[in-house]
This record gives sequence, C-alpha cells and structure tokens, in this order.
Amino acid sequence: MSQHVVVFMTAPDEEVAATIGRSLVEEGLCACCNVVNPIRSIYRWKGEVYDEKEVLCVLKTRSTLFESLKKRVRELHPYDVPELIALPVEKGLDEYLCWIDEVTARTERTG
Repeated sequence: MSQHVVVFMTAPDEEVAATIGRSLVEEGLCACCNVVNPIRSIYRWKGEVYDEKEVLCVLKTRSTLFESLKKRVRELHPYDVPELIALPVEKGLDEYLCWIDEVTARTERTG
C-alpha cells in the first residue's frame, strides 16, 4: 500500500469546498486542499441524469489518515453521498512527500 493518497472530493460551491478543505487542513487530516472551480459534473442520481456545476477539491494526505478524513467529510459535507475517492501516490518529490508527513503527523500522535 502506498504511504500517501490524493483524494478527490466534489462540493456544491466554492464556499462549501473551502470550508471543508480548511477544516481538514486545520485538523491535520490532510496537508493541502486545492480548490478547482468550476467543474462540470454529469452524473446519474436517483434515476435522473444531472449536468451541474460543482467544485473539485484535491486533497493530499497519508493513507493511514483516510478513514479519519472520510469520517470528517461525512460530518461536514451537505451531500447525502459525497464523492470521496482516494488514489495511491506511487511516486513524488521526496521533499513534498516528507512535508505531507510532517504537517499531518500531529494527527496520529493526538488521535
């Protein structure tokens, strides 16, 4: 298993995305949240096809924090079923990956 993951999360607007992203960073559940606005999402929900503007958050964290991050997103997110997908980071700049470890390390120490 990779030590780091990139997590994709969509939100209904920039304010919601920034609020959730800031909370996750402040709580040490991720090192960084990039907010990409706008994106266009086409999806099926409850039998209907939707074509909506959304905002994408790209979160960088450690694999060991994903379950805690997922729990916190479920508490903060307004969607019934928020998009939350983690992809393993196979390679990266060593200094960047170390930085992720450093800024999220306090989370595992404090629980």
